[in-house]
Amino acid sequence: MAGNSQRRNRRTSNKKGATVGSGGQRRKGLEGKGPTPKAEDRKKHKANRIANAMARQAAKRRPAPRRGGPKGTSEMVVGRNPVFEALRDGVPATTLYVQQFIDNDERVREALQLASERGNINLMEAPRPELDRMTNGLNHQGLVLQVPPYEYAHPEDLTDAAYDNGEDPLIVALDGVTDPRNLGAIVRSVSAFGGHGVVIPERRAAGMTAGAWKTSAGTAARTPVSRVTNLTRALQEYKKAGIAIVGLAAEGTHEVQDLEALGGPVVIVVGSEGKGLGRLVGENCDYLVRIPMPGGAESLNAGVAAGVVLYEAARRRTAQPRT
Repeated sequence: MAGNSQRRNRRTSNKKGATVGSGGQRRKGLEGKGPTPKAEDRKKHKANRIANAMARQAAKRRPAPRRGGPKGTSEMVVGRNPVFEALRDGVPATTLYVQQFIDNDERVREALQLASERGNINLMEAPRPELDRMTNGLNHQGLVLQVPPYEYAHPEDLTDAAYDNGEDPLIVALDGVTDPRNLGAIVRSVSAFGGHGVVIPERRAAGMTAGAWKTSAGTAARTPVSRVTNLTRALQEYKKAGIAIVGLAAEGTHEVQDLEALGGPVVIVVGSEGKGLGRLVGENCDYLVRIPMPGGAESLNAGVAAGVVLYEAARRRTAQPRT
């Protein structure tokens, strides 16, 4: 009897069957996996391939997002000659105000003709007291031109534009340049020598006014200007991105024609004609360079100095194209 019992126990222990706890696992296996995905969501399905292709095409058509920068303030150009010159030189404008019963001389007629030819400038007639109020009593001579706020770029917009074109960034930063004509001349030089933009500080510096736009001879329309709250911080960010910071200084340890860094990604920093570079800005430069002047002049105008260094940078880039 004992032997029969042992044989039955062995048969029971060797018998294949469910193990403890398997019921829950089997129930999970029997559960559904939810609703059937849409055809375009199923891999290897034709609809999925078409949807992915359409998404890729849409991404190609979608313009890259631009960070942009702050806007300047609107400006009034007053007087017959200044208004005529601003219109002739392509300064952006929204409205030309003309005094009622104005003496219609040649300059007034030329200004009206230029504004009409633009096609996007509103012509408004206003009484003299209204023009006096708008200009705070300036001698407007019956003509007032409203210039819209300048749209400044973001500092990274300048480098992005360079890299998008397969080029090393060539940027000019201005430290304490307060004359709008100098700013306009530098914008013009940056454009002429293939640069990618200008960076200016928000305080104690010239902005993109009508005067700066006129001096740029229209190049401000295609050469972006970025306005930053802190120039030193902006230079540090450029440096982190692998861009050399080259400052112009009379006591510079390098001569401009010997500096190989000008052939690569570079920000050229130009100080004011009188004070030069500020202390913090100078300390954040990788190189301080000087322009040799055999004639013995103590310094160059900021616009002229920037043009000399930009020429050297452009020469090196032409002689040593990127591979």
